[in-house]
Amino acid sequence: MRVLGIDPGLTRCGLGVVDGGVGQPLAMVSCDIVRTAATDPLAERLLAIEAAVITALQQWQPDAVAVERVFSQHNVRTVMGVAQVSGVVVVAAARRGIPVAWHTPSEVKAAVTGHGRADKEQVAAMVTRLLRLGQAPKPADVTDALALAVCHVWRGGAQRRLDAAVAASLAPAAAGSAGSAGRGGSGGTAGRAAR
Repeated sequence: MRVLGIDPGLTRCGLGVVDGGVGQPLAMVSCDIVRTAATDPLAERLLAIEAAVITALQQWQPDAVAVERVFSQHNVRTVMGVAQVSGVVVVAAARRGIPVAWHTPSEVKAAVTGHGRADKEQVAAMVTRLLRLGQAPKPADVTDALALAVCHVWRGGAQRRLDAAVAASLAPAAAGSAGSAGRGGSGGTAGRAAR
C-alpha cells in the first residue's frame, strides 16, 4: 500500500509518501515541503499548494491520501488556513478517484509512538526509526506528513482487511437470499400459470 501523507498548512505544507503494509516493513518513497509566502494573495497560495499536490499524486500514484484533522479553538486564522489547504487536497485526490482519510494528531502519535500525547521529538525519532532513515526529515511538517502516512498504512490496511472480511462473510448470505427470492418468485408464477 502506498500512502501520501499531507500535513496541511498555508505557509508550510508537508508531503510524505510511504510504502508498506500491516506486518510489513515501511519505506519512505518521498518527502517534500511546499512553502508559500504570507504576503502572497490567498488564491495564489492555494494554487501553488494544489499544483504541488497534483504533481505528487501524478508522480507517486498513491493508493490513499492521509490528511491531518486539526481541532483547535485558539487560533482561528491558522485553523482556517489548514481547512482551506485540506479542501484543496481533498478535491485534488477526489478528481483522481483516490480515497482520503483523516487522522487526528493524537491518532497519529498513538499509531507511531504508542502514546497519543507524544511530543514532536518523540514522533520524529520514531518516524526516523520506522522508516530506517539516517536522520529525521526537516522541517517538522515533513516528519508529520510521513507520520500521517505511516499511521494510515497501519490503520488503513487493517481497516481494509476488516471490511473485506465482513463483506466476504455477508456475501454467502446475500447470495442465498437472492437465490431463494428468485426461486420463490418464478416458482409461484409458474404454479399460478399452470392452474
